[in-house]
Amino acid sequence: MSELPPTFLNVRQLTEYLHLNEKKIYVMAAEGKIPATKLTGKWLFPKVLVDRWLLDSCHGGLMTDRLILGGSDDPLLQAAAIRLTQQLRAQALFSYTVTGTTMGLELLAQGHADACVIHWGRAEESEVRHPALIQQYSASKNWILVHLFCRSQGLIVRAQDQSRFEDPTTALDHNTRWAVRQKGAGSQRFLKEWLMTHSYPFERLTITNTAYSEREMVSMIARGEADIGPGTLSAAKEFGLGFIPVCEESFDLVVPRSVYFRKLLQQLFEFLQGSEGVMLAHRLQGYDLSRSGRLVWNSEGE
Repeated sequence: MSELPPTFLNVRQLTEYLHLNEKKIYVMAAEGKIPATKLTGKWLFPKVLVDRWLLDSCHGGLMTDRLILGGSDDPLLQAAAIRLTQQLRAQALFSYTVTGTTMGLELLAQGHADACVIHWGRAEESEVRHPALIQQYSASKNWILVHLFCRSQGLIVRAQDQSRFEDPTTALDHNTRWAVRQKGAGSQRFLKEWLMTHSYPFERLTITNTAYSEREMVSMIARGEADIGPGTLSAAKEFGLGFIPVCEESFDLVVPRSVYFRKLLQQLFEFLQGSEGVMLAHRLQGYDLSRSGRLVWNSEGE
């Protein structure tokens, strides 16, 4: 009976598989240039990711006809993805799957996504916070961080309740029904930090629902299943809801260097920087695209 191929390769097995010397393997693993993980001081290499890495390295990458985005949710990015998909028709796949910031980074680190969109606090702090967040992943040695846009973040309420919550601290009454986001979502992080500024524990909120996307959040509020929840101005306006602004935040893209120059990703940047993207952002409301496409952080430039 033939032996099943290993799921993980050690350094010796990988040197035989790739026909490279051990020293080169150690250097590539330490620099994050090959999929690897360290367990009890020893490098292990997931074979399925090594094979995918080899394919994606061939002649510009065999996977250049698709782009899979994971991470945080945003109405403008969703609209851009839909328009690019229509333009591409059957020539390529452009996919945007909403997972929340931290799950998106985990998927990126495991090679299940090509890029990840994140937001993790106020815009003025993002150039410190975002690199600090992504550097918690060993794969970040091969990542760069690119700014997509700034957007208005706050609290979403029904239009008829706008005056009731004009002083947002009134929402801390125990009779107020909250919809919150899942653990690891940037909007959940925002909510907890806003509560901290008012010295109010998250655990004391009267929580009726958990939403897993911007659209699900506004849908819950519009249907009367909750009175208030965190979200963006654009999401609130799409459903005709009220919005209490709290801060501006930076919405950024984490991408491996090997993917950065992929044509589909460059088309996304071109769309956001072009007249169609600017007009769409203006119609949706709450966006600033003036620095879209700017490199924020590069691990090689630390």
